[in-house]
Amino acid sequence: MAVRTVVEAWTGPGRKDGAIAPLAPESNGAHPTDDKLGFEHWYFDALLDDGHIIVGFLQTRELVARKAGVELHVYSPDGSRREIIRHYPDSQVSAAADHCKVQIGQNTAEAFFDEGELPVHRVHLAEDDLVFDLTFHSEVPGWMPGRGETTYGDREFFAWAVGAPRAKVTGTVRIGDRVIEATGRGYHDHNWGVGDMKRIIDRWYWGRLYMDDFTLVYATVLTQKGYGAHWATPLMLAHGADIVLSTGELEVTPGPMRFHPVANREYPSSLRLTVDGQVDLLLEVQEIVHAHDFLADVPVVRTALIKPLVNKLLGRPGYFRFRSNFTLTVTLDGETHTRTGTTLHEMVALK
Repeated sequence: MAVRTVVEAWTGPGRKDGAIAPLAPESNGAHPTDDKLGFEHWYFDALLDDGHIIVGFLQTRELVARKAGVELHVYSPDGSRREIIRHYPDSQVSAAADHCKVQIGQNTAEAFFDEGELPVHRVHLAEDDLVFDLTFHSEVPGWMPGRGETTYGDREFFAWAVGAPRAKVTGTVRIGDRVIEATGRGYHDHNWGVGDMKRIIDRWYWGRLYMDDFTLVYATVLTQKGYGAHWATPLMLAHGADIVLSTGELEVTPGPMRFHPVANREYPSSLRLTVDGQVDLLLEVQEIVHAHDFLADVPVVRTALIKPLVNKLLGRPGYFRFRSNFTLTVTLDGETHTRTGTTLHEMVALK
C-alpha cells in the first residue's frame, strides 16, 4: 500500500515561521463542513490558585462520535475527579465564522476584542451540578503553526489554532453546593478537520509551560505507518507578551517506558524536546493525574477473554495527564536562560 503524504503548512523558511503573523479572529471561528468525517471543538482549561484543574470542551462535531456536545471536567486537589459529557441535537448548536462565538444548548464561549488589546474569552458551561463561569484575559497573543493545517493525503487534515496561549482566569466554579471564587491561569485552543484520526494518528504529546518571563506551547504528533510514521512537532515560545519562536523543527526523545495498569499501556517516564541551539526542555513525570483505557468504555471489551484479542487487533488506545518537573533552557539573542518548575501535560495514544 502506498504511503500517504503528510504536508505541514509552515510559511518558511523550512519547517518554521520566519515571520510570525497575529492570529486572525476568523481563524478561531467556525470551519463548518458537510464531510461526514468533519470535526470541530473549542477547548478551555484553567489551573486555579487553590489547586483545582478545570477543563471544558464545546464540540460542534466530536472527533470520534461526530456528535455535538459539551464536556466538563474537574480535577480536585484531593485527587478526586468529576466529569460530565452531554450531547445536543444540531438544532441547539450555533457557531460564528468570523470569531470565537459558540453556543451548544445553554453553554457558550465567546471572544471579545477592544482596540489595541488582546482578546478576552468568556465561557459559561453548566450541566447538572457543575457550572463554570470563567473569563480568560489573554496575556500572550493567539498563535497557530504556519497556516494552521496539516494535511494527510488528498482530503484529510487536522488544524490547530491557539486562541489564548496564556491567560489570567477569573470567575466562579460551582461543584455541587460549593461555589469557588476562581482565580488562576488558563489556556484556550481550537481544533477542526476532516478524517478518521484513529486511522491516521498513532499518538501525540501535548503541553505547555508558564514562567514569569516565558510561555511555551507544544504538540508532537506521530502518524501511523500508512502515513509514513511522520512526526509533526509544532512549538511556540513567547518572551513576555511577544511570540519569538514558531517552529516545527523540534526533536522528540521519549525516556524509558513504564506500564500503567489503569490505562493498560506504557508511557514515557520522561520526555525531551529540543530545537537545535534554541530550546532544550526535559519533562520528568512525577505523578499520573489521570489515566484512562479507551477500550474500557466498550462493555464487551472489558471481559478478560475478549480484551487480549481486541488489544491485538486495535492496540491499546489510552490517555494520560501527567504532572512533571521540568528543566527548560532557552537561548535568545545570544543569552541563555534556564528555568525549572512543575507543569501538566498529556499523552493520547490511538493505537
